[in-house]
Amino acid sequence: MALMITDECINCDVCEPECPNEAISPGDEIYVIDPNKCTECVGHYDEPQCQQVCPVDCIPLDPEHAESKDQLMEKYHRLTGL
Repeated sequence: MALMITDECINCDVCEPECPNEAISPGDEIYVIDPNKCTECVGHYDEPQCQQVCPVDCIPLDPEHAESKDQLMEKYHRLTGL
């Protein structure tokens, strides 16, 4: 399942550089996560790095983009070419 950023985001800028897939970018009002690039850090780390650094805990799973760990790993391989 991809992650999403809720409207509790305070635009602190700490999540964007932590994303190994460059899935996080500034939106109109808050940061946004591209579900086509988000692998929940599967293939890179044991836990989603954006969630680890977020000071307001505003990055939950996105119920609109349900994916299994296998699907996330396939996306990781597709994105990285590994």
